[in-house]
Amino acid sequence: MRTRFAPDRGLTGRMLATTFLLGLLYVAFAGALFVLLKSAVLAVVIAGAALFAQYWFSDRIALFAMHGRTVTPEEAPQLHGRIDRLCALADMPKPAVAIADVDLPNAFATGRSPAKSVVCVTSGILRRLDGEELDGVLAHELSHVAHRDVAVMTIASFLGVLAGLIVRFGLFAGYSGALGAGRRRDDNGDNVAVLVMAVVAVSAVVYAVSFLLIRALSRYRELAADRAGALLTGQPSALASALTKITGEMSAIPTRDLREAQAFNAFFFAPALAPGVALTALLATHPPLEQRLTQLSDLSRELGQES
Repeated sequence: MRTRFAPDRGLTGRMLATTFLLGLLYVAFAGALFVLLKSAVLAVVIAGAALFAQYWFSDRIALFAMHGRTVTPEEAPQLHGRIDRLCALADMPKPAVAIADVDLPNAFATGRSPAKSVVCVTSGILRRLDGEELDGVLAHELSHVAHRDVAVMTIASFLGVLAGLIVRFGLFAGYSGALGAGRRRDDNGDNVAVLVMAVVAVSAVVYAVSFLLIRALSRYRELAADRAGALLTGQPSALASALTKITGEMSAIPTRDLREAQAFNAFFFAPALAPGVALTALLATHPPLEQRLTQLSDLSRELGQES
């Protein structure tokens, strides 16, 4: 889909490199499974079904989980007006608009394609941000829609889902075999046990590596969306202000609510982290706040604005 969102060749190159590594990992994993099992049809079918459901129903699943509902222009005229203007600037079709009635200040975009996408904001973010800050957040989310980030991340996660399922199947099979070990002590039983453990070990390594690669891809797409959204509005400082304000306001949200929302961090504009939760850079879904603010400050200077 053609839009006026500015490309970022450096970040795009890093995302392509990460995706290429995921592809190589998938090929190696498929080869190892073929050598070990000669067939992995059941796991592939189940993982494929999970991937299809996540891809096809991602907008409904995310809205249901966050208690969001789509709103009409009559119900939220100002929010629709802002998205209308930003979509016109970006030369892209308008997504559905939703509001989640929760105090957590955040926003997210989901959907398998620009034509089937939703941009959702929480009532908490609407109360806390001014107009320019909200425009920056909405432009960030529209960049995710324009670049089909939800579809990219869903497809990229297929290998991790598959490996995770095989690990679970293998551990269950190993547990079942342990229960029957007293009844069967032949060489064939030992060979099956060794094969199961080999598959579990390979799958666990693949799951761990793919998890780290997907998290890296997620961080790259957040930086790309920050840059594209800031260039679209021409106000990097407003987006930086929104980031700072939302991160600071997280401390006022009950810890229980933050922990419940952490499962959706990959969707969010800013991660919901409860006090005391520390994630290493390799495990985070989003870049550090300082890195995002530094990028926006550099962009302000590029545009001849004060940092």
